[in-house]
Amino acid sequence: MRSEYEQLVAEIAREVLERLEKSGAARADGAQSSPAGKSPATEPEAAQAGDGVFGTVDEAVAAAAEAQKRVAAMSLEERGRLVGIIKDLCWRHAEEWGRLELEETGLGRLDHKIEKLKIIRNVPGVEMMQPQARTDSSGLCLIERAPWGVVGMVLPATHSAPTLASNAINVLAAGNTAVFSPHPAGARIARRALEHFNRAFERELGLRNALTMCATASIRTAEEVFRHPGVALLCVTGGPGVVRAAMKHGKRVIAAGPGNPPVVVDETADLELAARSVVQGASFDNNLLCIGEKEVFVVDRVFDGFLAAMRRAGAFELKPDAIERLTAAAFDIEHDGRGCAHGHLKKDLIGKDASVLARAAGVEAPHGTELLIGVTGEDHVFVLEEQMMPFVPIVKVRDFDDAVRAAVKAERGFRHTAIIHTRNMDHATEMARAMNTTLFVVNGPCVAALGAGGAGYLSYSIATPTGEGVTTPLTFTRERQVALAAGALRIL
Repeated sequence: MRSEYEQLVAEIAREVLERLEKSGAARADGAQSSPAGKSPATEPEAAQAGDGVFGTVDEAVAAAAEAQKRVAAMSLEERGRLVGIIKDLCWRHAEEWGRLELEETGLGRLDHKIEKLKIIRNVPGVEMMQPQARTDSSGLCLIERAPWGVVGMVLPATHSAPTLASNAINVLAAGNTAVFSPHPAGARIARRALEHFNRAFERELGLRNALTMCATASIRTAEEVFRHPGVALLCVTGGPGVVRAAMKHGKRVIAAGPGNPPVVVDETADLELAARSVVQGASFDNNLLCIGEKEVFVVDRVFDGFLAAMRRAGAFELKPDAIERLTAAAFDIEHDGRGCAHGHLKKDLIGKDASVLARAAGVEAPHGTELLIGVTGEDHVFVLEEQMMPFVPIVKVRDFDDAVRAAVKAERGFRHTAIIHTRNMDHATEMARAMNTTLFVVNGPCVAALGAGGAGYLSYSIATPTGEGVTTPLTFTRERQVALAAGALRIL
């Protein structure tokens, strides 16, 4: 029979959980609410009070800090309504915002720009903010997920509006607000989405300036956000330079850095599936995704069969002379004193269509070609550098062990993403351990890691340098333990 003390602890635990549920315990359907919004054609373009756009970083941070008091006090149900607004607006304006982003940045493909906004509905929200409690003979412990406050967030040019939207869902579900620093090349579309979100927040919940930004997007304003005393936490999505800049200021940084994901195809692989997966993943938004397949290592026994399968899947193969012309157009090559060549990626071909790359290589690809491929050595610059364009080098290796060695070398310790096609689960396990990447995909395209044909979940910030992985609302919380010791329970 339970003692009076154990009964008392259990009753208090039930009461605590009931209170949490009544105040808005996480519900999966709460993140899907879809309040009505105005058409962009009827909403003014100029910034208005509450739109979240300010003349200075100081003003943007102050407004976000004031809004954060309100968001932190909201029930999870109310935060779920904020999440639902973002998802609804991304879905309804996907075509317009996707077109505007492509026009502004010149990067990627319109159909995939649209899809990247529509799949914002797959970003997890308040359903992840489940309370926890545990009790034993020593007392009761309630584990809360507390917000940080105002989060400073840097956006990349490659996915400006989608990254803003997914990060906004994460921070708001966790009870934070955010000050965004968009890349100058994607600042107009970021502002457009941010203003729409803020107007809808105010219209539906009376909340103003939950998401803010400075009207001027520049390196200087990003640095101001990094060092601002009112910003509690930084989340940076971009290249190594901006990550290093954020880390200089002594704050905790959630860093989504670069990747160079390798693919290994072993002798047991389903070659047709592997080829279709590589084409699907590497061609998505013209290979701008940091998780995209960048180079493929194929064991000698199935090398010719895999190349044939790639051609059947729609890839167009470049001959060696065309590969070298493309290399010259895509990279500045420098040689160090030891005779080693290093490539510095030019911007001209980043995110361009396969047809544009083919012309740079001096050939014409068939109409509708989505991906170019070509046979190279493992030390080729296209293998060792993250190139963000729809050309994938294919490298012949001796056997599986040689493939893993080459894959580890090409991935360069970014710990981002790696992919294997195999029917041998021992091979999959061995490669996963050797790569030690944040994302590891078996027998599928890279996008399976983010929930597109796989069991992953979506975010456009994947924190590899700092180890948080695919960001969620929990990434932007602080764990707080509220302990009621046995003596306190007796007093109660």
